[in-house]
Amino acid sequence: MLRRLVVFLLLILASPAIAQPAPSRVQTPAEALAQDAGQYAKQFGVSQAEAERRLRALADSVATTDSIEIAYRDRVAGVSIEHKPSLRILVYLTGDAPVPNRKLSAGGMTVPIVFRTGAKASRDRVIWAMTYHQAAIRAALPNPPAMGLDPRTGELVIVVPTATAAANGKETLRAKLEGIAGVPVRLLVLDQIDINLSAPMGGSRLEGLNPADGKRYLCTTAFTVTDGKRYGIATAAHCLDDMTYLDPKRAPTPLNFVGQWGWGYQDVQINAAADPLPGLFYADNGRTVERPVTDQRTRDSTRAGDFVCHRGETTGYSCATVQLTDFAPAGDLCGGPCLPTWVTVAGPTCRGGDSGSPVFVGTTALGIVKGATYRSGACVFYFYMSVDYIPQPWRLVTGPATPPVPPLPFGAIGPP
Repeated sequence: MLRRLVVFLLLILASPAIAQPAPSRVQTPAEALAQDAGQYAKQFGVSQAEAERRLRALADSVATTDSIEIAYRDRVAGVSIEHKPSLRILVYLTGDAPVPNRKLSAGGMTVPIVFRTGAKASRDRVIWAMTYHQAAIRAALPNPPAMGLDPRTGELVIVVPTATAAANGKETLRAKLEGIAGVPVRLLVLDQIDINLSAPMGGSRLEGLNPADGKRYLCTTAFTVTDGKRYGIATAAHCLDDMTYLDPKRAPTPLNFVGQWGWGYQDVQINAAADPLPGLFYADNGRTVERPVTDQRTRDSTRAGDFVCHRGETTGYSCATVQLTDFAPAGDLCGGPCLPTWVTVAGPTCRGGDSGSPVFVGTTALGIVKGATYRSGACVFYFYMSVDYIPQPWRLVTGPATPPVPPLPFGAIGPP
């Protein structure tokens, strides 16, 4: 009950006065990449040109890392991206048999691929352990923990509070959980709370009135979707069913509830619009810049260290690096236990109201924000559902910056 109260408090809308935004425009893919590269340049201390080269190289390297994971399926613990002192790709393998390093020409630069051996378990083995032994691990602890695969070591990382570690003895508890899981376990002692971050163009505002308490709540829209006949907006399933879209001028448009999928590995809701929608989403704080969706990336193709961005209605536009690609949040945030299918991204930019927001890099869609892990009131990381879990027959609307469909009457989309 206390956790549910915390979630509700974080989602309550404050209704501040909002200035009239400037007219919006649609970015080209090159402009979208340049915007994200500006964030990369600041975080890693490189030039704008170098940042753009690196982001192009990371996008171009996905097919290569996918093929490496297939080729070394029995041994690979994970693939990660290292940004300092220079860009390189690290592949972690079990066993001692060496694999020669490689060099990849991608994005107009050469990216080293370094193979490291000695990982304690393969990715497949740890994911299997999390999936099939989750109930026993939860039963062995006072509260259901968060857990995930460390792709750099091949360990199952289980998050436990300080009091739990002290009461049982950290090493004793680790050995007990390792015996249950059947894979190497590392305990991360962290006093945290995992919560949902409880809007029609992506990266925009959704509001709704909860009949249970009479309060107004806020979410963010993710991407536009279609089932071939209807067009709609995807957001988080834990948002209210009946939501109203507010464009940058706060003009309201009700959306028809289609359905929600919020169990285990999904947290997605679809609300239908009356008219066709192009595949555009907002990617700036003031909702004056629209981006087309031209591609999508699956969870299996996402790597630790990948640089990604999101645009939440509360926190605006920000970028950070992926931490884990196989994460199960604590508690029962998924209508019960969460499966290890969630992707985490480093904080501190996440807050209530960002639920449902789009995760992307350039014009490639990656996911829909579900929730976040907090420590002492600060966002440690947020986690998202990959777009490959959008329920069939719904799919992302992709295409050129000016799609051949009429714009919404409330002026939220379309060319300037």
